[in-house]
Amino acid sequence: MSILPREQNPYFLNDFLDYSSTILNKSPNTIKEYNYDIEHFLKFIKWNFNMVKLNDDEDIKSILINDLELSTIQKIQLEDIHAFLAYLKQNYHSKPATLARKAASIRVFFHYLCNKSKKIPFNPSQDLESPKLDKRLPKYLTLEQSQELLSTTLKSTNGHGNHDNNKRNFAIITLFLNCGMRLSELVGINIKDIDFVNFKLNVIGKGNKERTIYLNSSCMDAIKNYLSVRPKDGIKFNSKDALFLSERKERISNRTVQYIVKEELKLSGIDPNKYSVHKLRHTAATLMYKYGNVDIRALQELLGHESISTTEIYTHVDNDQIRVAVEKNPLNGKINKIS
Repeated sequence: MSILPREQNPYFLNDFLDYSSTILNKSPNTIKEYNYDIEHFLKFIKWNFNMVKLNDDEDIKSILINDLELSTIQKIQLEDIHAFLAYLKQNYHSKPATLARKAASIRVFFHYLCNKSKKIPFNPSQDLESPKLDKRLPKYLTLEQSQELLSTTLKSTNGHGNHDNNKRNFAIITLFLNCGMRLSELVGINIKDIDFVNFKLNVIGKGNKERTIYLNSSCMDAIKNYLSVRPKDGIKFNSKDALFLSERKERISNRTVQYIVKEELKLSGIDPNKYSVHKLRHTAATLMYKYGNVDIRALQELLGHESISTTEIYTHVDNDQIRVAVEKNPLNGKINKIS
């Protein structure tokens, strides 16, 4: 995680970030997103308020904002926020999900300035609506593709430069496909987090929340097999507790895991441009719902979703189940014609 450029921010933005980190206990990733979103918004405000001039080939990202005063922030209206979101859509072709995140960051920022720190008398974002999101069905591997991916990774001994790490890579793929964990959760696993007796582990999920993930026998076997070959000497001091290590003998990075998944997908004959680490999470959830008869509330708990509506996307992915449900309607075939 890179250090935030505090000297480039106005003091009230840094105050907000400190509040979010300490009082709200937001994760470093969330703080970084807040910083990026609000910084971008404030740069737009300076340009929109004609406080700075740009050449035709210059982007608003080049604008400095560390000289902004609260007197400028107090002039911001809801229409200015709408103008920022419209600017992002027109100039960056930002998708609804990106615009929704920006809007959420702006709401939290102004809530802090107005309601918590009392730095401004009026909250211009209080009536800000979240951009409507397109509901898309999640992409996921079929059961056959998932089995092929596991089989290929288990036997993988060459072709991508990681042949000495096939047990590690197999454990990574196994955890993704069986548990549906997030990338950050997998990278953050420490050996001490694993309960080898009760087959479970604790992870730090989204929003810096701790949750328990239960491990099946396939996961436990894959972890134990990897631990049997995991380096024991020369591990970097701050990575001694990490479950998964890189070839540099330090905690594996997000980028390395993404590379591993991409290469294993490619070796399995699966298009790596269509599927990603997050798609493996979708795959785990879909297969559990489709074949395991998992209750939607249990699936919500397993995936660490805050809202049940997020989990409900997995109830719409299986058209076969819908067809079977219609066929099993007790009225089917009982009355075939009107007399």
